[in-house]
Amino acid sequence: MSNHANIKQQINKKERKLDPNDIYLPPGYSIEVFAKDLTTPINITFTEDGDMLVADSGIIDGNGKIMKLTEEGFIVIADGFNPPLTGITVYNGNIYVAHRRFVTIVRSDGSKEDIIDGLPSNGDHHNNRVVFGPDGKMYFGQGTATNTGVVGKDNDWVPDFPFFHDRPGDQITLRGENFLSTTFLENFPDREVVTGAYEPFGIPSYPCKTIDGTTRANGSILRANPDGSDLELVVWGLRNPFRIRFDRYGRLFAANHGMDIRGSRPVANSPDEFQLIHPGCWYGWPDYTGGLPVTLPQFKPEGQPQPTFLWAEHPMYPPQPFTTFQPHSATMGFSFNYNPHFGPMGDAYIAEFGAIVPTNTGGEPLYHVGHRISQIDMNNGNVSTFAQNHSGLPAHLTGGGGFERPIDAVFGLDGALYIADFGIFTATGPTKKTGVIWKVVRECMCP
Repeated sequence: MSNHANIKQQINKKERKLDPNDIYLPPGYSIEVFAKDLTTPINITFTEDGDMLVADSGIIDGNGKIMKLTEEGFIVIADGFNPPLTGITVYNGNIYVAHRRFVTIVRSDGSKEDIIDGLPSNGDHHNNRVVFGPDGKMYFGQGTATNTGVVGKDNDWVPDFPFFHDRPGDQITLRGENFLSTTFLENFPDREVVTGAYEPFGIPSYPCKTIDGTTRANGSILRANPDGSDLELVVWGLRNPFRIRFDRYGRLFAANHGMDIRGSRPVANSPDEFQLIHPGCWYGWPDYTGGLPVTLPQFKPEGQPQPTFLWAEHPMYPPQPFTTFQPHSATMGFSFNYNPHFGPMGDAYIAEFGAIVPTNTGGEPLYHVGHRISQIDMNNGNVSTFAQNHSGLPAHLTGGGGFERPIDAVFGLDGALYIADFGIFTATGPTKKTGVIWKVVRECMCP
């Protein structure tokens, strides 16, 4: 049987080979399988007592869950969350759960309360994990409805939410450009419709049209009191701030995803961004990426039009990213290291999920991008690979036993780095019970 056939059989049987030796680490570090046979683990966190909690996104069975590690293994302590469940956070003895459209508190007695609802998460991206700032406020990222501001045939949610679209954080004025695509109607699949920016599918725009802003803006970071009251807009103009975190100096950072080569307004070579968040700023989406205008030739997809500005004017020149990552890296969860034995103090360790090919890359396979843990030198923004399969590819492609889809990187109270690996995830979707928690420790202070 060929190697390709073996790999296909492995995926079909929902099995996953595991071998820590297939993962490269710097000298002096070791990695082991801490837990396996999980389904879409998307986030790791720890209670004040040091207990590990893991969030299951729920995208396979429609049921987001919180699991707690016990002596008997993982047990479900809360479920029924609207997928995708994107993150969990322990604060003042309660668990804050971010799931599609909601932020919910799970109290110590098991009761649940939705403290924020109606978030604009019916589109491509969702509301993300909650963190708490030095001001005692709750912060979270809110993703965009679309890839680049225009609803099109790449947005498969349109039949269920036909009036949904992106909303800005302040009043904007449009240039009035419209985009042509076919309809979702089964009886009229070839009928063409025209759609404008920040409009529902099939609704055109016109020059100098203004769109009012809203607090619950897409592509934003929001904050509220711990009980969900007094929701405020912190920043906007981010595409999908999947994970945010404060460092020990009270600075807020965001892992923000770049744009894809898809839809009515595709953009090529759009980097993932690691952004230092300055309250009140606009970060450039959908007319800038990586701090640069999409009108530059480097952002033109092969064989497709050069992207033009959607807006007639911009409120400011967006801040430059703290650092950037290769397009389609899909940077996800990250943590700062404050254990001098593990590595440089303050450096960030970030999970790179990798591209969903060929859906988001214009059909080009990019298996060598992502699928790793990277290290960010917080003194200068330099990015280096910390942990990656020796092949540089996701394990199932080579029959290896290393990483598939790293999605979170969290330091435990023991100083070890715990990595949530979402499991085998191909263009057809995720495979259940292939998720893994990896544990990385530093064994010696090697040069």
